Amino acid sequence: MNSRRDSTDGPEDVDATFAEIVAGLEREGVGRTWPDADDAAADAAADAADDAADEEAEPAKPARSEGRPAVATADADPDDEPDDDPDDHFVPPDPPPLPALRAGTVAALLLILLGVVLLLFPSLFGLTPTIGTPVALVVLCSGAGWLVLRIRNGPPPDSGWDDGAVL
Repeated sequence: MNSRRDSTDGPEDVDATFAEIVAGLEREGVGRTWPDADDAAADAAADAADDAADEEAEPAKPARSEGRPAVATADADPDDEPDDDPDDHFVPPDPPPLPALRAGTVAALLLILLGVVLLLFPSLFGLTPTIGTPVALVVLCSGAGWLVLRIRNGPPPDSGWDDGAVL
């Protein structure tokens, strides 16, 4: 049986080592600038008192019919309503158009289409279903494989010198 005392990868007394680390940090001054709980409560009370004094100094704002205070700005017309419309939200720009298909991509898509037609209607090509099904599956897999092989591994040619985070 291997006990903790026989181990060489850690301290024998974890509590004593922790106390040493804390004492070293206290000697360096770590933690002296942190406010105590009493100081934090006193600061919060002082901030609340300042806020209350500021609210008393400002005149009360008239409430709108919805129960929200009216917002007045110096450069806004009084007839303009603030933008509180729930339908007014960020509308992303239109995405760029898809690039034109290249000849190899069109050929792979035609192979897939040919495979589907051959699988569903082998008699169009004068084949029996026993022969047409394996041929259709080979044609389908060839078209899909061609598409997979055409996938680009590198960055787009117009991306510049910085590839970003490459994993």
